[in-house]
Amino acid sequence: MTERSAAIIGGGVAGLALAVALARRPGWQVTVLEQAPALTEVGAGLQISPNGAAVLAALGLGPRLADRALRSRAVVLRDGFRGGQVLRIPMAADGPGFHLIHRADLVALLAEAAQAAGAELVLDAQAVALDPHGPRPQVVLQDGRTITADLLAGADGLHSGLRESILGPARPAFTRQVAWRALIPGDPQDPPEAQVFMGPARHLVSYPLRDGTLRNIVAVEERAEWADEGWNIRDDAAHLRAAFASFGGPVPGWLDQVQAPWLWGLFRHPVAANWFLGHGVLLGDAAHPTLPFMAQGANMALEDAWVLAAMLARHAEIPRALAAYQTARDARTRRIVAAADANARNYHLRAPLRPLAHLALRLGGRIAPRAPLRRFAWLWEHDVTRAHPLP
Repeated sequence: MTERSAAIIGGGVAGLALAVALARRPGWQVTVLEQAPALTEVGAGLQISPNGAAVLAALGLGPRLADRALRSRAVVLRDGFRGGQVLRIPMAADGPGFHLIHRADLVALLAEAAQAAGAELVLDAQAVALDPHGPRPQVVLQDGRTITADLLAGADGLHSGLRESILGPARPAFTRQVAWRALIPGDPQDPPEAQVFMGPARHLVSYPLRDGTLRNIVAVEERAEWADEGWNIRDDAAHLRAAFASFGGPVPGWLDQVQAPWLWGLFRHPVAANWFLGHGVLLGDAAHPTLPFMAQGANMALEDAWVLAAMLARHAEIPRALAAYQTARDARTRRIVAAADANARNYHLRAPLRPLAHLALRLGGRIAPRAPLRRFAWLWEHDVTRAHPLP
């Protein structure tokens, strides 16, 4: 069997999931290039829905996910002002399920599996030049090393260097929305549920992590003031509390515990027109950045990794495999990105639509509480491991 090599840029969810899938296949040598000097506690909570959990299960990581995540029982939509329940969407107790997990725990789980499968993880590997052309693309690292491989996979996120090499400079549009994220101490007695507090031009999502010892908070506000796009910008907690001063229920108590939240601007990026060039290919946020209103960033990354590995196993010629991968993923990811855009509007309704919409949700919840799950069955019930099995 011909040996093939893959250099994967980015040691996040997309890159490590691809490393697991490829390294377990005969004939692949896999190197993951991560710019950070260590895999640390970067990020906060993630929601892994059944479509993402199905990939982890197919990679043999279902039991590890169950050990490190909380299985979510419900999503609860609440009135932001009073905290009262508008709609409770119960989650199925069987099947792959919905899971609440710290990003660092999912990354660690995938890194362990990738290294156990034989993949090499290279830390402090900052790529300064990328050439996806030809059958042997190259990466030049900041320390002067040159990495050559048969496949160059860009799992390097929103500001992907490989995406720029393929498509040119990005031109994202500011959505006039900003988001804060924070972790506070949790109560292990709290139910494993994701709660969404909705208000005019703002909403707040919260759920427990790590057996309830932590609580994840993501708060979004519409505003004209621009904020940079990135995960490493600190803000004054007073700004967060002021933005949500009108919210009730448990929100004021939670926000009182926030000390130094992270702040970032939300930008709308187009889904890549071309996902590959030569032997270079994009996956995850590098291919299809999404707003966080469907909690699908990590799930799409897991799906991408599986489908890309399946197409590389199915097609002997790498360019044909990459073309088949884009064809398999393009329409679905565009639909998910569009659904996230729509959810941003639904959470932030103002009067007079807001009370009418909440009333409709309450009535609908009494009549058919699982209707919202059925509405998004196309998203959550789709299993790429069955649609594109590894040969």
